[in-house]
Amino acid sequence: MDHLADAEEQLVAEIMRQKLNEITAATEAQLSGVKDHVNFTLQQAYFKCAYECFDRSKTQEEIGNCVEYCTVPVLKAHYLVEDETAKFAENMKRSLTHCQDKFVAAKLQQDGNTIKVLESCVDLSTQHCLKTLPYLVRQLKTSLDITE
Repeated sequence: MDHLADAEEQLVAEIMRQKLNEITAATEAQLSGVKDHVNFTLQQAYFKCAYECFDRSKTQEEIGNCVEYCTVPVLKAHYLVEDETAKFAENMKRSLTHCQDKFVAAKLQQDGNTIKVLESCVDLSTQHCLKTLPYLVRQLKTSLDITE
């Protein structure tokens, strides 16, 4: 009986891993433009701004304040992307945890369709997450004033 439980456990882990990989790949693909904007466009603007701070007529403190001011847009954008991505991941995690709970409940009821219950729930959760992804990307692009 333990071998059956172990095999079922491995199957559940594999189903979850596949779906997480699917969502991760979709997330990376859809967020690539936003991350590119933060990592290149905003970073480039930061370096140009910081370069202008270095003027021999300024004190070290003035230069430091100027460079710090230049970092603000990059840091704000970075934190915004990280925060929204973390919220998305947390929602996905809660959704998948709900599926695991349904799976455990089906096992306790000795329902013969426990794996089907899990797969169905995980598929719905994955579809929901993938449907919300374009909204997340649009929201980030709007917040970061990215036009394409």
